[in-house]
Amino acid sequence: MEEKKTEAATIEEEKQEGTEDDGSYEKVCYICRRPESKAGPMVSMPGGISMCNSCMQKAFDAINQNGLDFSKLSSMPFLNLNYGDISSLMQPDAAVPKKQKIKKKSEAKKTYVLKDIPAPHVIKQRLDEYVIGQDKAKKVMAVAVYNHYKRALLGEQKGVLEDVTIEKSNILMLGPTGSGKTYMVKTLARLLDVPLAIADATSLTEAGYIGDDIESVVSKLLAAAGNDVERAERGIIFIDEIDKIAKKQQTNARDVSGESVQQELLKLLEGSIVEVPVGSNQKNAMTPMATVNTENILFICGGAFPELENIVKERLSCRSFMGFNGELKDRFDQDKDLLGKTTNEDLRKFGMIPEFLGRLPVMVSLSGLDHPLMKRILTEPKNAILKQYEKLLAYDEVKLVFEDEALDWIAEQALGKETGARALRAIIEEFMLDIMFEIPKDANIGKVIITRPYLEKRGGPRIEMRG
Repeated sequence: MEEKKTEAATIEEEKQEGTEDDGSYEKVCYICRRPESKAGPMVSMPGGISMCNSCMQKAFDAINQNGLDFSKLSSMPFLNLNYGDISSLMQPDAAVPKKQKIKKKSEAKKTYVLKDIPAPHVIKQRLDEYVIGQDKAKKVMAVAVYNHYKRALLGEQKGVLEDVTIEKSNILMLGPTGSGKTYMVKTLARLLDVPLAIADATSLTEAGYIGDDIESVVSKLLAAAGNDVERAERGIIFIDEIDKIAKKQQTNARDVSGESVQQELLKLLEGSIVEVPVGSNQKNAMTPMATVNTENILFICGGAFPELENIVKERLSCRSFMGFNGELKDRFDQDKDLLGKTTNEDLRKFGMIPEFLGRLPVMVSLSGLDHPLMKRILTEPKNAILKQYEKLLAYDEVKLVFEDEALDWIAEQALGKETGARALRAIIEEFMLDIMFEIPKDANIGKVIITRPYLEKRGGPRIEMRG
């Protein structure tokens, strides 16, 4: 008798566990099995079943296309249930399945103090480990991120200049292709604890046209912050290829991907309250919306700005070519830091509107790469290209060595391609193909030395056997 009572009590306790919710569990989508922290707010259904908005939308789309034929929905959970299970799930007091809940992560809100914020010289030292050269750009980025930390994380604490409002300083990065603009921001994303989103300006169009609208930039940041609005409002957004939204010259058509996008970005750069979808890129009635304030979000815009050098060169050499104060016509042709002399007037001629430039007060230029920098990029960074191949061959217990003359040849060829550091990998991939294919054939090979004659196709690499 006591055993029967014990079994009945156990069943009753399990039912109570299924119905009680003390807030320590989060819902899980019954179809895709994603928790609420990743999929966003759930749609509650009879029987305690929860579905994310994405799966719910797919279910409605399938019903609209195929009617109520549930056999078309291969992932619907009802296909694996008996009719008795369905009827029990439809009861209003049915217990919530345990698989529909997972324990929430207990994350204590961290209180930041000034010593927790990395100083500018520390940020620059970390960037130096991965990015070669561009010292001025790294200093500007380090100071901007440091000030962003103080404004976003410490601004709300009492006793820190409560009567002074610290404004953000958005950054505009100029530099030729392959100079390290995107790579520098991606490196910052790995080193810092502030959520960072990288968006591409080429996919942005004016609201109402095909393509991503402006709010999708903030939506990416919200996703990077784990759908935490408060954390996203302290993040950093990097908009790449910003030069592609320049005002189109000599056109009578509506410029929906140029000047219109610049005008739409004005409100985000200066600070405004926007509504973005949570857990989805589409705005519809089934997608929950979140309100994000962009006032404390740091915006970094970068672009190669082709042909801008010609505009700067024309302005610098506009004086007379004759007389004592004359300028040589080709004086600035070999200037690697020509973009460093760029002014707002040059950018306006390029096609950027004045209102947009006024919201990017900090302008930093990245200089083009020369032969010594190319050579250092091959070997010095923590994840240098040559170190990656050395590690690949190390798995086969083979040591890879590059002669100094071979490095000079690679740097010379990369400069000739005029695509910056991106050319290095293309060149190395070409001559390393045969080595990566042939070396695993012979287990007695212990060392491979890459020589300049091999790169110039006048010989082969030097190979040393084991022992």
